[in-house]
Parts: sequence; structure tokens; C-alpha cells
Amino acid sequence: MDVPEKSIVILDFGSQYTQLIARCIRELNVYSIIVRFNTSAEILKSLNPSGIIFSGGPASVYGETAPTIDHEILNLNIPILGICYGLQLIVHILGGNVDSSSNREFGHAELSINETSPLLHKLGEKQNVWMSHSDKVLSIPPEFESIAETENTKHAAIANNDKKIYGIQFHPEVAHTPCGMDLLHNFVFSVCKCIENWSMSSFIETTVVNIQSKVKNDKVILGLSGGVDSSVTALLLQKAIGENLICVFVNNGLLRSGEPEYIKDVFGNRFLLNLHIEDATDRFLEKLKGVTEPESKRKIIGHKFIEVFDEVAGQYNNVRYLAQGTTYPDVIESVSINDNPSAVIKSHHNVGGLPEEMELDLIEPLRTLFKDEVREVGRQLGLPKELNLRQPFPGPGLAVRIIGEVEKEGLDVLRKADKVVHDEMIKAEFYYKVWQSFAVLLPVRSVGVMGDERTYENAIALRIVESSDGMTADWARLPYELLSKISNRIINEVHGINRVCYDISSKPPGTIEWE
Repeated sequence: MDVPEKSIVILDFGSQYTQLIARCIRELNVYSIIVRFNTSAEILKSLNPSGIIFSGGPASVYGETAPTIDHEILNLNIPILGICYGLQLIVHILGGNVDSSSNREFGHAELSINETSPLLHKLGEKQNVWMSHSDKVLSIPPEFESIAETENTKHAAIANNDKKIYGIQFHPEVAHTPCGMDLLHNFVFSVCKCIENWSMSSFIETTVVNIQSKVKNDKVILGLSGGVDSSVTALLLQKAIGENLICVFVNNGLLRSGEPEYIKDVFGNRFLLNLHIEDATDRFLEKLKGVTEPESKRKIIGHKFIEVFDEVAGQYNNVRYLAQGTTYPDVIESVSINDNPSAVIKSHHNVGGLPEEMELDLIEPLRTLFKDEVREVGRQLGLPKELNLRQPFPGPGLAVRIIGEVEKEGLDVLRKADKVVHDEMIKAEFYYKVWQSFAVLLPVRSVGVMGDERTYENAIALRIVESSDGMTADWARLPYELLSKISNRIINEVHGINRVCYDISSKPPGTIEWE
């Protein structure tokens, strides 16, 4: 594992906010990486981090199956910050006392601060912080001192300044803790003595050199979907190896309106990539006949894509590497972290599932980046705004936006409705303000009146959400005039639709996609 000097390593105990911690550190221009909570002290030492952060987590430290660490980590003489569960684990291991509390803290709390510790330096005497815990530190270990408290929690922050081990009960990584970035800044720079050495320009330079060193004169094949991740991967590889990159775009018939033509224009004509477009529409639709279960659709589409891609790859000689646009959230969400209490959120088509007979080595240049970092790389490489800031599109395409069986007629209807949504969101300058905006074709027919005639046709649901990272989302409060225009255009222009509904559910409890 290649880790830049002066980095922060985060041990993940299953917190839903672990990724936020890593992103906050990177926003300070310092590299951060997430590893399993049970990573050994020896491995951590080999990574040579400047600091270690223990994340929060849903477990109780006194539980029989509670996740714990290699205790030698506390003796590495590397600064440590424990957050929520991380604080409680430090206390539990070093001889303090943690137990359940009758007064739980969820949400905002007022923190009273003792500024003598470098961790809380210049934060002021009072700060609003965000809590999420039902267990409580009742007593702290020897050689530690309390450096902050709330009305409910005496030991809201503790410190051993000599050993540079700290713990906080609140979450600095969330926006609800206004002083959170200042605290992390103190830990990263004042305590850990990191330097600002992580930027996307340095990432591009280093990655290009690494790719050239690895690939040499061999060829690399890339499945180009037209999404941000694969597009940025394509431009990075082109910068490194030129025509030794072969990009394969598979038209599975489940794409947005005009997608094949758009991909050909951008990557074939403008960027002059070595581009192969394979139209496999009929093969995919034939395989999807009669299939209604969402996960079955995903598996069929994934397997068929690999089959088609494998056939195309076989047409080229000297291909040794397969490139993928895998990003850091893909890796974290798709892999259960070895006894980690966090669950696998979803399966990603980029992670795993490749046939062994392909016998190609993987190249995943974006594997350490978050989505916002990928977009910055794309911007620096000249990727057009409409592609670089493109909204996420599911790997199985429109198949998971049609509830029920996928047929050509339904795809044509959905494509037209979806294009109306896209065009109107662009015109109203809302497209880049929301996380996703799309149409869903429902297996629901209802009575309507169009002209003087009775109709009995299908319904479209609009799904338009706001989010910062896709992990949580809320429905977008769009102007009524815009919703009205989208609805009117769909009903007037898309034959087979006589009703448009607006999905006003959040994630959780719902998901962004319907399937």
C-alpha cells in the first residue's frame, strides 16, 4: 500500500461518518486513508503515518463482540485521536470506565472547553457540537485529563499531552459541529506536524509516472461508460500511455437519449481516444425478457456486460491490463471490512465480479479518491463541464428505473421523459445544484382525460434529490413552476404517459434509485 509521507490513517469501527473524517483531512491538503479497525500495529507502523484516528462506531466497548485494536498501537509513539467509540475504546483499554448512560446525547450540545490542550487551542470557551452516543465515559485512565465537558458528559474530551493521545465524545467531521474543522486542523498540524502535500495536481503527476512505470509498452483496455469516473480514468491513462489505451463503450440499450453519439463525439472526435463502440442492445434486451426482480436485472446486466466486453477485448493483441474507474467509496462500500461491524452498503460493478479467464492485471488510478476529488482531476484534465459535473447514473442504466420487466417500448418512453427532465433542469439552472434528477417509469396505469377522450396510460415518477455524497439525501424543494413545466411537457410530448408524480421521500428510509 503506497501512502504519501505525512499522512493520517483512520481505523474504521463501522461509523457511518468514517468517510467524512477522511474527506475532512484531505480538505486540509493532507492525505488520509481508511483501514480496518483490526489492522496490526506492525502494519500501521510500516505505513509511517503522522497520526492515527479511531472512528466512531455502533458497538459498546464493554460488549462481548466489541471491535478492538492491537493494543501495541497505543505504544507506537504516533499521535492518536479517538472519536466517539474511539474515545471510549481508548478509555476502556487504558483502565478508565465506560458504561451505558440513562441520559443519552443525540444532536446538539454545548461544549465547555479548557484551551490548555493543543487539540482545542483557540477554539474558545464555548462551542456547539454534535453528539451521537448512549454510552458514557464515567472515569478516565491515569495520566489523562478532561479538557472539555457538556452538561451531560463530564469527559467530552480528554488528553494525554505527553503521549499525544486524545479522545472526544462528539463528532468534528459533521457540519453540525462548526468548530470541527478547526479541531481537526489542530490535530493534523499542531499535534501531528503534518504538511500540506496532497493536491490533485500532485496526484495527477504522480499517477501518470506510476502508470507509465507499470504499463511500459503494454496495452490497457478500459470499459468507458460515459460517467465521470471512467471518463477521468480514460483521460489519465491517455496522458500516461497515449494510444496504448483502448476504450470500449458498450451500448446495452439501457442508456440515456443520444448517449452513444455523445460519447463518440467527446472521446472519439474531441479527445481522439482509441475508441471502440459495441452495439449489443438486442443481446441485453433478449436476456432481460420476463425478468422483474431488481437484483436479477443487475446480475444479468453485469454478467452480459462482462461477456460482451471480454469478446471485444479478445479482438486486440498484447492487452495486459484492465482499467476501471473504481473510486474510494466503491472500495469501502463494497467490501465488508473483515469483521467490521459496518455492513456492505451495495455491490458496485467496478469492484469484484471479473471473470478469472480474462487474466488481465487491474489498473485503478482513482481507487484512493473521493468523488469531489475525481471531479477536480477531470477539471484539470480538461473534461467538459457537462460531463465532469454529470449526475450519477446507475451501472444497470434505465433498467433499474423501469419498475418491472424491461422492454424496448418502455425504454423509449422513459428515455423521452428523462430527456425532458434533463433539459428543463439545465434550462432552469437547477441541474448542477442537485445530486440527481431523473424519471422513473411505474407499472401503474390510471384513468385520464386528454382532449375529449378517456385515457388509461402509465405514470412517471420524478426523483430529484439533494445530497453531498449520495449516502444520505432529501427531496429537492424545486419551484412549482419548474415541476409544472416538466410535468406538462412529459404528458404532452411522451405518448403513453398521462400522469406525473413527485417522489418526496428521503434517504433513509428510501434509496435514491427505485431499484
